[in-house]
Amino acid sequence: MNLKNLAMWAVIVFLTIGLYNMFKNPQNSISKKDAIIFSDFLTEVDNGRVVEVQIQGNNIYGVLSNGTKFSTYSPSDPNLIEKLTDKGVSISAAPTEEKMPSLFGVLLSWFPMLLLIAVWIFFMRQMQGGKGGAMGFGRSKAKMMNELKGKVTFNDVAGVEEAKEEVEEVVEFLKDPKKFSRLGGKIPRGCLLVGPPGTGKTLLARAIAGEAGVPFFTISGSDFVEMFVGVGASRVRDMFEQGKKHSPCIIFIDEIDAVGRSRGAGLGGGNDEREQTLNQLLVEMDGFDTNEGVIIIAATNRPDVLDPALLRPGRFDRQVVVSNPDIIGREKILKVHAKKISMSPDVNLRTVARGTPGFSGADLANLVNEAALLAARKNKRIVTYQEFEEAKDKVMMGAERRSMVMTEDEKKLTAYHEGGHALVSFNMPSYDPIHKATIIPRGRALGMVMNLPERDKHGHSIKYLKARLAVCFGGRVAEELIFGKDNISTGAGGGAGSDINQATQLARAMVTKYGMSEELGPVEYGENQEEVFLGRSVTQTQSVSEAVAQKIDKEIRKLVDEGYNKAKQILTDKIEDLHKIAKALLTYETLTGEEIENIINKNTYPTNKEDLKSDENEKSSALGSIGLKPKIVH
Repeated sequence: MNLKNLAMWAVIVFLTIGLYNMFKNPQNSISKKDAIIFSDFLTEVDNGRVVEVQIQGNNIYGVLSNGTKFSTYSPSDPNLIEKLTDKGVSISAAPTEEKMPSLFGVLLSWFPMLLLIAVWIFFMRQMQGGKGGAMGFGRSKAKMMNELKGKVTFNDVAGVEEAKEEVEEVVEFLKDPKKFSRLGGKIPRGCLLVGPPGTGKTLLARAIAGEAGVPFFTISGSDFVEMFVGVGASRVRDMFEQGKKHSPCIIFIDEIDAVGRSRGAGLGGGNDEREQTLNQLLVEMDGFDTNEGVIIIAATNRPDVLDPALLRPGRFDRQVVVSNPDIIGREKILKVHAKKISMSPDVNLRTVARGTPGFSGADLANLVNEAALLAARKNKRIVTYQEFEEAKDKVMMGAERRSMVMTEDEKKLTAYHEGGHALVSFNMPSYDPIHKATIIPRGRALGMVMNLPERDKHGHSIKYLKARLAVCFGGRVAEELIFGKDNISTGAGGGAGSDINQATQLARAMVTKYGMSEELGPVEYGENQEEVFLGRSVTQTQSVSEAVAQKIDKEIRKLVDEGYNKAKQILTDKIEDLHKIAKALLTYETLTGEEIENIINKNTYPTNKEDLKSDENEKSSALGSIGLKPKIVH
């Protein structure tokens, strides 16, 4: 509150106090100054000095012969008038003045009525169509972006160069429309951003808002539909009305699949709330009443469920695919996020990008943030490459659970289980190289072997998938060879069970989806698993005969057995290598792919493990938690 408002309120308070005092008893000041006692008044009457009086109830006001005014209070004296008349006093009478009520009394008496009036005014204002009012639920919830702080530009978007070029053209048209209209070109009315989660679709839209220099409205697809019928369609109409008022403008609809799913699911008679909203959206985007200057940009990671009418030219003319970045894109994304942290000069972001294939933009942002948090936890002033490696392992494999107590037998079984995976993977040239093998519990697993491809892959061959089947059974076969069939466990963290599940699912997909079975040929036998709420027809089912189902099961079993036998052959022939890897895992707990290669080929063991340098770190390890001390195995 500024001084001007403070002074105004002070004046109001003083005036209120003054009025209250004035109205409370207006004649108090006069009556108290001229008041005389009643006996003196009678004496003055007897002496004949009273000239005239005014009787007002029990109050008497009069004038003496010398001109002095007086006032007094008389009791109920029936002879008073007679006495005054005998002495020749001029008498006048006036009705009794009602006492002026106080300001507080007036307010108190009128409080219920004032309260009712205030409530009535409140509800009337709410019902006049405010955005969040009682009658304003049909208004659009689109918010106009005005990012003065934290403004995002195209410089902050990396790794999606092709998509950025497409939307840059939209922004350029809004800035200079004559450049395109001169040649007869028209700007697309709609632009659909499609891609997996975390690839930067919303960030790209924010960059458009920052670069466009025109009004930018943003709304979520779920904001259209609420509990009232017809609200969605009403909000769509209102949203486009707002867009027309601020034309040219951009409207961004995030997660448009919430209202844009395919119609005709077969339930509700085709007149449900979501379909009404979609129909209104279709009409507004390209109907009789065209909306010039209103550009719609939408984002979704489910383009397969969108209605075909929504995707046709004239509505969404462009479909921009925002995919996961390649190695060059990942490096650029890492550079953008690395600007926000204090990073050591020895960190090569190209190396980090090479070791993170398949990462989305959100994954890379999380990686940089985790590295910064790890460095802060260690009380470091800068983030080194070591923190990036630890953060990468944490993101890909889960956080370490070193406090988990494991018995010697459990550690030994886990070491041979993971050693079996690692050895089979090492002897399968067509499979991805080993990144890291560990027996430290991570995430929900007691141990794991992580493989990373040397480059970005967009498809897999039959040779690669069969190698993966063999790797899946490496852990189970190792347990069987070392401990016997009777001692096969459920595996590390459900490993054997999880391995069998992965192998079965992969074999089934190879047979029924990818057409990699010679017996069944290149035919898809997978059943349609789409649900009604996704907008697919209920009658879209695909079944197979009993004979074909038996062939499918036979082919799946054939592939699984082939992978199992391949893993068994490798581990049987190279049992000594399995012992080496298991002993090394029991000693060092974590081995890199290079260290595993040196153990197998050169029989050399790592000598620079940091967790073996201090007793404190030994106690915090998985071995130290049960009182065991790691020893170098040669």
